[in-house]
Amino acid sequence: MNREDFINFSGFTQPGRISLPRATSSTGSASGDSSAQEGLLPIANIGRIMKEVLPPEAKVSKRAKETIQECATEFIGFVTGEASERCRRERRKTVNGDDICHAMRSLGLDHYAGAMHRYLQRYREGEELAAALNNRRRSPPLAGDDMIQIDVTAELSISRGHEKHGRN
Repeated sequence: MNREDFINFSGFTQPGRISLPRATSSTGSASGDSSAQEGLLPIANIGRIMKEVLPPEAKVSKRAKETIQECATEFIGFVTGEASERCRRERRKTVNGDDICHAMRSLGLDHYAGAMHRYLQRYREGEELAAALNNRRRSPPLAGDDMIQIDVTAELSISRGHEKHGRN
């Protein structure tokens, strides 16, 4: 392998499996070149995520959004590439959440892997609960069988609030 076949991402050197377009055009801005935006995360989503953690009166420049857009896209591609390599070694075709967590750990991103694992557990629990509730709706209620209603949005908000403050 040549030196060009490697991607250096925050001190990690991995065999290059990722080919992502850059967000800048010949003028130095992504705004005029739609082909430069292909393969990048949507800038509106990036801006919304950035604004969620800032005070309401804060503004985010277009260049800041474009920079985070490039970095986030590169990060996702980097971790996904590592997870994909694991799947290839194990002769599997589908990358799953556990593969992403494993990739993060193998890349030294243990803190992110832990957060992703906790999210994955909550997501799976929510999916199981939704399936159980759907199955209950299909069958006629039994005598004395009380229905339980859960506001999933509120539960997720509480969970996110605890994670922001370092609680589980």
